[in-house]
Amino acid sequence: YLLAASIFILLIPGLSEGGKLLVVPMDGSHWLSMKQLVLKLMDRGHEVVVLIPEISWQMGKGQSYTVKTYPVDYTLEDLDKSFAEYLSVHLSNQPFPMNVLTLYNVSKHTFGMFLSQCKNIFRSTEIMQYLNQSDFDALLTDPIALCGATLANYLSLPFVFFMRGFPCSLHYDAPQCPSPLSYVPRLFTFNSDNMTFFQRVENALIALLELVYCNGFYEEGLKLSSQILQRDVSLLDLLNGASIWLLRYDFVFEYVRPVMPNMVFIGGVNCAPGKPLPK
Repeated sequence: YLLAASIFILLIPGLSEGGKLLVVPMDGSHWLSMKQLVLKLMDRGHEVVVLIPEISWQMGKGQSYTVKTYPVDYTLEDLDKSFAEYLSVHLSNQPFPMNVLTLYNVSKHTFGMFLSQCKNIFRSTEIMQYLNQSDFDALLTDPIALCGATLANYLSLPFVFFMRGFPCSLHYDAPQCPSPLSYVPRLFTFNSDNMTFFQRVENALIALLELVYCNGFYEEGLKLSSQILQRDVSLLDLLNGASIWLLRYDFVFEYVRPVMPNMVFIGGVNCAPGKPLPK
């Protein structure tokens, strides 16, 4: 926990000299919250470099932090189409288990788009040369696409996760948190923590399916990570090396459960700032 504590000090004003931080974000609503953290770190004297694709929804050049862009092999239309399909499935309100199968397929397709971004980073000789020569102190990333964790392992950097949640409850499994199936509902059940007997049976079945679900969902991502790191890696191998988990929600709104000391509930904004109400 000494490493985790040293990184967390970076977020406390007046207790550390400015460090050099590499940020590997995800696009969309994920970036809206992370950007606020990046700006706050800049205000506290840290040097921040944000690594973004040339084509994105929300991520543009900032006034105070350095932006490094890398080329990608898709268009903005491809990105829009992928998200439209993802949103359509989420709003279809299908019954169980069709909702699980449909969400799995569309999520895997969307993940493939973000995985292509990661491939493009490592294909860019210019970007990789810059990253290897820049002497960063730590890496901040959204872990969903695995790219930031892979890059941190490749560069031998301590890394911090900044996130809202993870498929298959990996944000609890990787830090080795207990997750009792009797009252902690799984992602696709849409149950509350007050479950009937049959809902608990459903919860247990979903937990078993997740073993197959997440391995299949991240199969291509893990192949890429293994290729880059030149060793076989599993999901937990890749994720449990995070020094700190900054969880972008409030503990009091979640189901009661034990968490590890390096898991910090920070709240956060999960959408674009609203416009002022008319008079």
